[in-house]
Amino acid sequence: MSEIFRQLPSVDQILAHPPVALLLERYRRESVVAEVRCALDRLRVNLVESGEVFERQELLAQINREVLAVCSAWQAPSLRRVINATGVVLHTGLGRAPLASVAQAALAQSAAYTNLEFDLPSGRRGERVLHVEELVCAACGADAVAVVNNNAAAVLIALNTLASGRQVLVSRGQMVEIGGSFRIPDVIAASGAELREVGTTNRTHLRDYEAALSERTGAILVVHPSNYRVRGFTAEVELEKLSALARHANVPLVYDLGGGVLCDLAQWALPPEPVVKDELEKGADLVTFSGDKVLGGPQAGLVAGARGYVEAIRKNPLMRALRCDKLVYAALEATLSLYRLTPELLRQELPVLRMLCAPLVELEARAGHLVEAIRAECGARIEVEIVESLSQAGSGALPLEDMPSRAVVLMPNKGGVEALARSLRTGDIAVVGRIEHERLFLDMRTIATEDVQDVAVALRVALA
Repeated sequence: MSEIFRQLPSVDQILAHPPVALLLERYRRESVVAEVRCALDRLRVNLVESGEVFERQELLAQINREVLAVCSAWQAPSLRRVINATGVVLHTGLGRAPLASVAQAALAQSAAYTNLEFDLPSGRRGERVLHVEELVCAACGADAVAVVNNNAAAVLIALNTLASGRQVLVSRGQMVEIGGSFRIPDVIAASGAELREVGTTNRTHLRDYEAALSERTGAILVVHPSNYRVRGFTAEVELEKLSALARHANVPLVYDLGGGVLCDLAQWALPPEPVVKDELEKGADLVTFSGDKVLGGPQAGLVAGARGYVEAIRKNPLMRALRCDKLVYAALEATLSLYRLTPELLRQELPVLRMLCAPLVELEARAGHLVEAIRAECGARIEVEIVESLSQAGSGALPLEDMPSRAVVLMPNKGGVEALARSLRTGDIAVVGRIEHERLFLDMRTIATEDVQDVAVALRVALA
């Protein structure tokens, strides 16, 4: 054993070797030393297992290669661009809504100093929410808006402001669990309010709310079932009736809408979803919704509605912890500005709408272009065909709607489909598809036209 280890170079010898010594001019010494020690440890294990004996220069060269490879990877960001070939438009794992080009440009511009909380005409301190408030209010008919980092935070701060230490009435049929195992009862508890369930799982009536009202009631919460549907023998109270009851009892009515739909989706022949403006007109005092779902912007949670309630939320100390930074505001403002466009221009400019509305003839043509590009790049090394597919909105939007789509299916001639999928995911151009029946599907609804050639190149590299 000692003979095997005798030729191992010391840490100092490795650090003095020119390729590694150059690393010390760029990186902290302790970081490089730590990686050298790890490389030595791995090498010891390999030598024991193999029992081979190498010359010191061979071992030094091997360690150099390992250390240089790891340190080079330090420059590569962990967060990287991915081509979404899953067919799920709002894929939570892939960052939900891809931003419009104007929002991407706004992000780049706001990376420098900005007037986030500075009023340029007066030279005095300003409020960050003013960058988007007029746009939000114009889009949904609200008096005011507060912006936090996601919709769960919007619900939490609204209830903490309006009902901390008091009861919040919620229908049992709306006790939902949203993504990441976050549950409405948990959010209510975290807000400092007390949950008061009304009605039953499948049927809740106005009389159930009336019976539950008391001097301890702080708010009535309505939760839109954005990620599921209950069908059959069911009943929920219409928002107009619930609003009248809330006003009579002088308690706020909060609607957790979740999805953030600002326009009637029917104009694009999409399945209907509640629109923020409509729910406010029906009598909700506050509506909370996401910025990164159908709205098509960055991750954010918006609380829109009556000015008095919104201003109280803005003054809540939690706002400091939950507020968004300049990058979110820049992307959100740019995205909201698109809602001034005509419906046809909005559909073209907003990536989420563009994907949701893409007709089958367009997807078929794009699939044909991808097949041609794959055959040009890969030849006969892989079998490809165009098949019918089903795509989804994702992230709880349009939960029961499967959208007809087209997919390019890959069947490798050598190696398994799992290995191919992994190679595509981990290449320089990361492509994420889905596996069905031992075949790899690349759904064209979520592959942009400008990404077709990149997918073909990524596949050629993966096959190599």
